[in-house]
Amino acid sequence: MDLNRRKLLALGAGAAAAATAGAVAAPAAAAESTAGGGVPSDAALARSLGLRSRYAKGQHYVIGGKGEPLVLLPGWPQTWWSFHKILPALAKRYTVIALDLRGMGGSAKPADGYDKKTMARDVHTLVRHLGYDSVNIAGHDIGAMVAHSFAVNHRAATRKLVLMDVGHPDASLYEQPLLVRPGHGFSLWWFAFNQVQGLPEQLITGRSRYIVDYFMDAFPPDPSAIDELSRRIYAHAYSGPEAIRAGNAWYQAFHQDVVDFATYGRITAPFLGLASEYSYDFMKDAWAGQGTDVRVHRVPGTGHFLAEENPEAVIAELKAFLG
Repeated sequence: MDLNRRKLLALGAGAAAAATAGAVAAPAAAAESTAGGGVPSDAALARSLGLRSRYAKGQHYVIGGKGEPLVLLPGWPQTWWSFHKILPALAKRYTVIALDLRGMGGSAKPADGYDKKTMARDVHTLVRHLGYDSVNIAGHDIGAMVAHSFAVNHRAATRKLVLMDVGHPDASLYEQPLLVRPGHGFSLWWFAFNQVQGLPEQLITGRSRYIVDYFMDAFPPDPSAIDELSRRIYAHAYSGPEAIRAGNAWYQAFHQDVVDFATYGRITAPFLGLASEYSYDFMKDAWAGQGTDVRVHRVPGTGHFLAEENPEAVIAELKAFLG
């Protein structure tokens, strides 16, 4: 365990709050040392990576580095922290901007607007606010859906696109079986569970660690790749009813996403798909026809959380593709 990680774990336990004192631009109510729930604040986490925590246009993001802009969009049930293993290395070559999406972490959680076209517009608004006409953009899970929508709806603003392990919702979701035959894959039960309104908040509030541990233990070949600090950060981010409602809204918007996808043309920006060991064959076929310049690579030794399970491979892939 490196020194920064020891400091953060101690900080989360409330033992070394003074070690990370200092001002950053963030919502006024944000605690400087801890975010509550026994985890470090976004400001402290960002500083541990040599980055800065900021807030603008309703969105929390961390930023740092130098060079071409690279926007990173995370998925469920995670936050911008899901990229923490790759951000320092990428910041040596790019200006990295890792966001909390609408409804996630430190970002606003409005009543609506969780279709991926609207969420892509959020990202575009922030990109323009930061002074960029165009960016490289990479997304994982829900973030990959938003990144796909960004590349289609904001073509001039997209230099290169990277999607990690998930594609944009399309009509094939309606063909997913509720009950999967033994030996024929697994059920996407959480897609259905997150469609339910009201009940998940009642069941999960204060118990989000069970959800986090389930996915972090079930998907990676080596569950220790997602460590204790990260699990605490994710559990805290989804611990309250508003956060649960907002995260579920990404799934409840799939119906509109399917409608929007049917109107989309092919992605014209250079497009790299990164897939886990489990999803490579499926994603390669799905992505092949979605762009004019597509390449798909397997990230070895991974089950879904690519940037945490095999960060070295993801860093190498991004550098080789983005240049």
